[in-house]
Parts: sequence; structure tokens; C-alpha cells
Amino acid sequence: MASWERGLSEPARRTVTDPLGRDQDPFADFRRVMLLELEQRFRYRHSLGKTSRFFLALEEGVLLGSRCLACGGVWLPPRALCPDDLTITSWQELPGTGRLMSWTGCSRAPSYADTGGAPYLLAYVALEGASTLFLHRLRGVDEGELEPGMPVRVAFSRGPVGHPLERFWFEPA
Repeated sequence: MASWERGLSEPARRTVTDPLGRDQDPFADFRRVMLLELEQRFRYRHSLGKTSRFFLALEEGVLLGSRCLACGGVWLPPRALCPDDLTITSWQELPGTGRLMSWTGCSRAPSYADTGGAPYLLAYVALEGASTLFLHRLRGVDEGELEPGMPVRVAFSRGPVGHPLERFWFEPA
């Protein structure tokens, strides 16, 4: 039984032309094509592993990084091992304040993001207490109002979210 006989739409049939317009088309026998329209849905489970505590803390309104006990570097996103010297790290609470270093407006938001029609802005932020810049969503401000070095803070969702990355964002301090 063909897929379109099981309730899917009838496939479209087309004959496409040689995009190079050659007199001798080496793919002439392959120009009759069928276009299927498929909807795929799937569910999967994924363990966040050694960084799970980061996401658990976000549910409590706490921002965690990981500190290397050897070199003192503080990593966000957290890492179980220091990328510089491979030392096992420990958890470090961060104050959630910092400075905007760079940003971009995205023409498309990730599929999990609820923008409510607002532009989707991504920002690189130098968080106090962290050794790295952190890239994440910036909300509550128009792109024209942004300036390098402006103070920002982490804000947390008070309600349920559809994706762990929607649990927090940056906004002007």
C-alpha cells in the first residue's frame, strides 16, 4: 500500500529541466521526479548528564557555573572538566549580573522559543564571576536601545516552560 493511500496527500509529480540548459543532458532519464510531503513527529528522552544540576538550579532561580579548582576558571555553560587542564570542576553560584558585549537580531527564533511576536535577540554577556562570555536570549529591550557594556541581569521564568533554555534569559538591569 502506498503512503498516500494511508491518508497522506497525493505526491506531486514534476519534470524538471536541466539547470545548466545543456543540449546533451546527462541526467535526462532522471528529470521526472516525485515530491512527497511528510510530517514527522517524534519524542525522545535525553539525559543532561553531569550538567543536570545547572538546569535543576535554574528551576529554583539560581545560576550556576563550574569552577576549576586548579586554575580558578569559571565556566558557563558549566563543564564537568576544565577545558584548559582537564581538572574536575565544582559548582559555583553566579550573581546573574553582567555587561552586554555583543548581540544580534535573529530572523528566526528556535522552534522551542515563544517570542510572542517580539524579535528574537541573542546576546553575548560577560557575567560577573565567569571567565567566559555566555550566549543566550535577550528580552525586554528593543535592539535600537542596546549599547556595548550596558548592564544586564538574568531573569527567570515563574511558570512552566516548553524547553529548559526558556527557563531564563537576559534583560536590562
